[in-house]
Amino acid sequence: MSSVVGLCVSTSSPNKPISRNRNSVLITTDRLSPPSSPFIGRRRLIRSTNHRRNTTTTFKPPRRSTVIMEWQDCTVKMEIDVPISVAYNCYLDREAVPRWLPFISSVKILKDKPELSRWSLKYEAFGHDLQFSWLARNMQPIPNQKIHWRSLEGLPNRGAVRFFPKGSSSCLVELTVSYEVPQLLSPVASALQPFNENLMRRGLERFANYARTYQPDSA
Repeated sequence: MSSVVGLCVSTSSPNKPISRNRNSVLITTDRLSPPSSPFIGRRRLIRSTNHRRNTTTTFKPPRRSTVIMEWQDCTVKMEIDVPISVAYNCYLDREAVPRWLPFISSVKILKDKPELSRWSLKYEAFGHDLQFSWLARNMQPIPNQKIHWRSLEGLPNRGAVRFFPKGSSSCLVELTVSYEVPQLLSPVASALQPFNENLMRRGLERFANYARTYQPDSA
């Protein structure tokens, strides 16, 4: 028996059993044609012993819908006629924040982890009674310069309050809040940013009045 490129060629008698490979093609002839003349000789019978078609299945994972949530940044600033140290210490008292921010209902510092605080928001707007909460990490502040935070769970948000001296008895307070637009409010996202900036501006006005009478042990 001789093999040529995966073909099994037999010159033995038809009555003699022939061992076949499953994937081979059997060529039976009484006389082989010379290598130089492959088309000379008797008719050859070619029979395939494997009729299975080789198929390749490509796995395509199901398409996942990608939802890109919109983030908005709101920044307001105001000059306040109190020393920068007073404004800084006043804003550092996080549990007193609901006294001037109308949409924040409560802020609680965790007793076992004072670097964490839990915030609650309750406000009626755009025909909805809005209620959200989040756990925030109070980042290391820079005295008389910056107070900042970021949420760890709940409503995604982050923010910073910056203080700039304007003299010995006044300072500029800049409040920046970035938040992910809740899905409930996505239809009114374009109106949400100016609405929140107006709320924050009103909050700074109330903060200015609060800071003028602020005492560290009165909060």
